[in-house]
Amino acid sequence: MDNVVLVTGANSGIGLALCERLLSEDEGQLRLCLACRNMQRAEAARAALLNSHPKAHVDLLHLDVGSVRSVLSAAQEVKSRYNQLDYLYLNAGIMPNPQLDMKAFFKGLFSSNVVNMFMTGEGLLTQQDGLNSDGLQEVFATNLFGHFLLIRELEPVLCQTNHTSRVVWTSSSNARRSAFRLDDIQHRLGTEPYSSSKYASDLLSLALNRHMNSQGLYSSVICPGLVMTNLTYGILPSFFWTLIMPIMWLIRIFTNTFTLTPYSGAEALHWLFRQRPESLDSRAKYHSLTSGLGTNYTQSRQMDIDDKMSEDLYVKLLELEKVVRGGLTEEDEDLLAHKQYLNHTD
Repeated sequence: MDNVVLVTGANSGIGLALCERLLSEDEGQLRLCLACRNMQRAEAARAALLNSHPKAHVDLLHLDVGSVRSVLSAAQEVKSRYNQLDYLYLNAGIMPNPQLDMKAFFKGLFSSNVVNMFMTGEGLLTQQDGLNSDGLQEVFATNLFGHFLLIRELEPVLCQTNHTSRVVWTSSSNARRSAFRLDDIQHRLGTEPYSSSKYASDLLSLALNRHMNSQGLYSSVICPGLVMTNLTYGILPSFFWTLIMPIMWLIRIFTNTFTLTPYSGAEALHWLFRQRPESLDSRAKYHSLTSGLGTNYTQSRQMDIDDKMSEDLYVKLLELEKVVRGGLTEEDEDLLAHKQYLNHTD
């Protein structure tokens, strides 16, 4: 039976690179589903993948993880298409309107802290977050809660008797405990929502393993390293990247965290595809690393997380799920029920 693999945010960057790597390894034994918000870009990504792998099975799914209604609708579609889901790569993410402290940037650029500065963005980056149509903070909704709700909705195809399924989160080196607060899980009061949401995904992964391993669902977390994607390029004006990219390639000779390309950044995602989930450490983050000579490899590092905080977050997310579901209008529920009916009668 083919492995069914769903990847969110698969139309570019690390998500698309992962899809390419998976198909290069075994296109005949995969059914790949690109879950994307922009369907025009998704179509282009699918065409590019099929051009390289004409025998591949590549499906498209419209999914905006920042919208509760889109998540619920997409989940219904997934359950109608597939009897089971083997891999769920939670890769979609946003960092809206990143603001850079230029003084701190140039000070760090010519200091011994330059590598850590590029790795984590600590002390450099803030974002201007806002509310989405569901009344949730956009970064929290897209990077964490939408994915949490998707997992909850897909439990029937993820958790089955004698079946092992995998959830893999794309986290970040920017995931820091100092940016996250349990009394403000949406980060309404802070200025680092991206860091907060990524740290929350680390916590949630641990909680999912505690609650779901007995049902055959295993969760892992990766860090892609410093990768140049649309998200990264948005941090600085283009001419700055032109100036500093030679410096970054030079630094890569001396540090293994500068993966730089999406292909290299997807290394840990691809590596996890080949591992037995029972053998993995639920408290570890699996890092994509690249040697100075360009060799890609994966290394595990312990996360700065604890059981109580992860459990408290899990409970808060369950409570928020009830509130959000309770806020759906009768029209929303009727549309979802109608779609479910059509799926069952097709």
